[in-house]
Formats: sequence, C-alpha cells, structure tokens
Amino acid sequence: MALILIVEDAWFTRRLISKTLQAAGHTTVEASCGREGLEKALTHAPDCILLDLLMPDLDGREVLQKLRDQESRMPAIVLTADIQSSSRQQCLDLGAIAVLGKPPNPQELAAAIDQAIAAKVGGITP
Repeated sequence: MALILIVEDAWFTRRLISKTLQAAGHTTVEASCGREGLEKALTHAPDCILLDLLMPDLDGREVLQKLRDQESRMPAIVLTADIQSSSRQQCLDLGAIAVLGKPPNPQELAAAIDQAIAAKVGGITP
C-alpha cells in the first residue's frame, strides 16, 4: 500500500493512528514534532503526510509552508482539534489535501488518504 508519515506530538495519538494504518496495510514512519517531521518527509518521501496542526516547535502550518517553499509534491492531511474555519482554510490554502478533526473518523481518514495518494499518482498535488 502506501508509505505514510505521521507527524503528531501526542505519543498515544501517534501510535493509535500508526497501528490503525498498519492494520490497513500501510507502512508508517513517525515523527514527534514538526521539525522531525519535515526532516523525515525529505528523507523518506512518503506517499502522504498526516500532520498535527498544533505542535511545539514547528506547527502544522509552518511545516506545510516549508514543504511548499521547497516545491514539495507530497500530499498532506492535517489533523486538528481546532474547529475554527479560518484555521482549516489556512491549511487548505497552504496545500493540505484535507483537514480532519481529531480523533479522525477511520472512514474519513481512509478516504482522505486514498484521495491524497490518487492526487500524488495523478501528479495533481498542490
């Protein structure tokens, strides 16, 4: 299936998402902060990045911006508990494929990952 990078500072949430994706046949790489996530994104070139919005060093928006500045074509899905529509729109404007609530609904997450992978394969990622 796909190589998915999970960038999430909450250990339990990161492990839960990782185990769920592995059970669905995906390979996962984990990062506990934005800076580590950015490094692993550039090292592993994942098919999709799951990105927490609020993290201590680089937040999700900053990671999206840095990937965009490097003209990265890696599709990202932002996971957040932030319900403000302006925050969600900022993420989409920075190139996120989708913005999902936390904890993510497994069916919505699977659909968003499928969309991200299809976009990458089709060469239409932001």
